[in-house]
Amino acid sequence: MATFQLQRTAPLPPDEAWRRLTTWPRHGDVVPLTRVTVTTPPPTGEGTVFVARTGLGPLSFDDPMEVTVWQPPADGSPGFCRLEKRGRVVTGWAEIEVRPGPGGRARVVWREEIHVRPFPVRLDPALAAAGRHTFGRALNRLLRQP
Repeated sequence: MATFQLQRTAPLPPDEAWRRLTTWPRHGDVVPLTRVTVTTPPPTGEGTVFVARTGLGPLSFDDPMEVTVWQPPADGSPGFCRLEKRGRVVTGWAEIEVRPGPGGRARVVWREEIHVRPFPVRLDPALAAAGRHTFGRALNRLLRQP
């Protein structure tokens, strides 16, 4: 499995950074050729399921995910969310951590382990590089856009 980690410091309070990163349909606005649909009723919490549909026409696939840990930031404590990827094409997990940073800013850490079938393990370094690039841009956009 390919693994990567991203870190950012944003000029936002942690609760606002958390909101921007965990409003799942927003991810479809910043990841190319992707639409995100939440399939469970609000509010978001453990057990929330959403699907990222990525691709164009017949070259599309679904990436269903379930929130397995949901701890929003509160009273100076960090927020932590873990997603399990449960698709036929994409498996693995993602974690989002938001903690207070210097000067009232939010410190964000995004970790991901991903496997894309039928890619062989020898392509994991390229897949990790593509993930860092794609999700790094998405993370920057999510944190910038209100």
